[in-house]
This record gives sequence, structure tokens and C-alpha cells, in this order.
Amino acid sequence: MTFMVDAVSNRGATRFSDIIYEKIVGMIADGNFPVNERLPPETKLAADFGASRPVVREALERLRADGLVVSRKGSGSYVRQRPDSSMLKMVPVGSLADVQRFFEFRAGLEAEAAELAARNWQPADKERITAALLSIEQCLRNGELGAEEDQALHDAIAMATGNQFHITLREWFKPHFAIGHSVTRSLSLKRTPEQIRSVQDEHAVIVEAIFAHRETEAHDAMKKHILNARARMFQGV
Repeated sequence: MTFMVDAVSNRGATRFSDIIYEKIVGMIADGNFPVNERLPPETKLAADFGASRPVVREALERLRADGLVVSRKGSGSYVRQRPDSSMLKMVPVGSLADVQRFFEFRAGLEAEAAELAARNWQPADKERITAALLSIEQCLRNGELGAEEDQALHDAIAMATGNQFHITLREWFKPHFAIGHSVTRSLSLKRTPEQIRSVQDEHAVIVEAIFAHRETEAHDAMKKHILNARARMFQGV
């Protein structure tokens, strides 16, 4: 699966930093860089990966933004959490950074969709959204993945906006949405029952706000849900 790549002048450097980023994530997931241990200095990482220090620095900045490492002034970067190594097997090689960027894109897009849906939904939309939410609930009871059902809920919310561009965008980027739903749902099956339930609770809050025409609340609840889904990708052992 090919993800979008920024068409900028430093495209090569950006992509190289993504490769370094993914390699470090893999090494953290495999335990080569243990939790609470200091990462090698930038100069060492640059030499090991055959990269420049700015490229390594960019990769480290992204790791910090994703909550995998933390900087300690005057001491360096330390591993904060270890993601589930199975997560990397679910993502096409070389595209992990793009998957994360797509979550960032979704946070804004789907928050706006939820706000519009709260303003514009019609009875048919309410039926679709309710049915999708109940389908996810049934998957939880059966211990099933529910990735398609999850995606159907978000599709139904986009339809409730009454704006064809939200619907069209979801069609254009359907494979991108699909991988995000699949990865997060797959990883959720390894969580505690309370953690699994929390995801559905987030859905319920969004839907309740939409049906009550509470536009700002729907916007904020959806944005929080997407950003939480992004963070859950890196929750692990």
C-alpha cells in the first residue's frame, strides 16, 4: 500500500528520516532499546544508520511527538514505552510515519465531519449510525475484530454531514482509513476488557453528541477519539 508523500524539495531527506524513525521504532519494539534506557547519542545513531545528524534529529523529534521517547535536558533521549512488535507487521514496510501522519489528517477532517453531522443529520443518518454502533457492539461481544464495522460507523458520520466532499474523501482514501482501523482494532484485541470497552465508549460519546446536535462537543469528542487511536498504536508491553 502506498501512502502519500509530501512533494517538497527535501522529499528525499524527509523519507530517509522516516526510514530511521521506523528502524528505531522496531528496535524499541524488539527490546534492543529497552524502556527507561538512554538511546545512543545522535552521532552514534547517525553513524549506525549511515545518516546525517539532522536526519536522525528529525526522526527523534517524531519519536518524541509519538510518545515513544522523552528528552532529558543534558542527558539525551530515553525510551518511554515499548510498542507491541506485532503492530509493525500490520503496517506496510516504510510507511509507519505516513500512517501516523494520516491519523493527524484524520483528527482534523473527522472532527469537522462530526460537527457537521451534529448540525445536519437526518432520520436515515440516525438509523445508519445507530446500526453501525450496534454492529461494533456485537463484534465486541463475539470477540471479533470489527474493523469494517468501525469504518462503517465513521462512514455513516461522514454521510450525515450532508457534504459530498466528506463522503468523496473517504472513498478516495478508503485504503488509508482501512489500515488505520485494522491496526488499531487488531491491537485492541490484546488489551484488557476495560481498554477495549473504552474505545466503544468513545464512539458512544461521539454519537450521543451528534444526535443531541451538540456540535462543539461532537467535534471535540471525535478529535480526541482519533488522537487516542493514534496513541493506541504505540501502546504495548
